[in-house]
Amino acid sequence: MTTARRVHYSYQEYQRALLTSDLKLEYCDGEIYAMAGGTPTHAELSVAVTTLLRQALQGRCKVFSSDLMVRVEATDLSTYPDATVICGELQTAKLDENAATNPTLLVEVTSPSTEDYDRSEKFSHYKQLPSLQAVIFVSHKTQRLTVKVRVGTEWEEREYRSGDRLELLQPPVSLAVDDVYVGIVL
Repeated sequence: MTTARRVHYSYQEYQRALLTSDLKLEYCDGEIYAMAGGTPTHAELSVAVTTLLRQALQGRCKVFSSDLMVRVEATDLSTYPDATVICGELQTAKLDENAATNPTLLVEVTSPSTEDYDRSEKFSHYKQLPSLQAVIFVSHKTQRLTVKVRVGTEWEEREYRSGDRLELLQPPVSLAVDDVYVGIVL
């Protein structure tokens, strides 16, 4: 009988791997994961929601693409959401000056291979970010935005479909579901 040995990477080893990798890499508690490349539809949805957020916020908050790493220091996760909104001054991780630690809103465009992880385990990590007020999940299957909003110490889930308008207080965002999906074939 053989047993698999789990390799534990330091954060510094992860940072070195990022410098030489052609892929985006996620780090969680000593393990490094290659993030799957997206489909053209995934890329299109990501650009659509990022553009609409930027227009809706009109400079009141900063909107970042999937190139911004977000670090959840409480759970040792470093990852690349599809969009990140930060209201106020950008704060970075102790271990990594390129990783943001204070997002107000995160966006994940779902895919067949990551949807379950994004909506469950990854969201559990995200909830540990004190600054985070909402996470928007953009469906790759149907015109649907699922939003998890912090209400006090709890998280409330809301769904928006074609014809609906998503409204958030923090950050102050109003998005029509139809605007996110206009011209995109699912």
